[in-house]
Amino acid sequence: MTESVRAHSMDRIRDMASLREYLQQGRQPEYLFFWGNHPNADGSICETCLSQWYAAGFELDGVHYRTAEHYMMAEKARLFGDEAALAKVLRSRFPAEVKRFGREIAAYRDEVWDSHRFEVVVRGNLAKFRQNPALLEWLLSTGEKVLVEASPSDAIWGIGVVEEHPFAANPKLWPGLNLLGFALMEVRSLLSVEQQKAVV
Repeated sequence: MTESVRAHSMDRIRDMASLREYLQQGRQPEYLFFWGNHPNADGSICETCLSQWYAAGFELDGVHYRTAEHYMMAEKARLFGDEAALAKVLRSRFPAEVKRFGREIAAYRDEVWDSHRFEVVVRGNLAKFRQNPALLEWLLSTGEKVLVEASPSDAIWGIGVVEEHPFAANPKLWPGLNLLGFALMEVRSLLSVEQQKAVV
């Protein structure tokens, strides 16, 4: 199989439905599980760099964000026109705090956020990895692996179970959507194309 065909086959995996379709074709991808947001004890980069809470700042449209979580919650506040929440997000140093601010946004509606959230996270992570070359190198090194946030407490951005859970290696049984994993795979695909064009 050529590189282009391999890339195309994995590029089609963008959500639970496409992953399950991939599995139904008799294919078996390799999974890379992540959860937590701290680097290794020696400071080296590991899978935790995929976390929205990982401390890797970046700038987008002239605004600095401490983490990808800060960007996501800032965009959420902007979407609903909550300037007070936006200001609190941008002032905060802590991703856990900005997550809480995001839950307090005025005039919030699930259906509106649900239609924007995936692209928001893709945009934020594109900036995060573009502007942090060591993280970009690590992300691209994951190749075609299916990225899986093994968070037992998040059934939207994660799969809803830990890596050690019997369901973790079987997407058909995941209670969660793994939206963050799929968003990061989209980011990886886009940045891989950018890298290839840069060396031509």
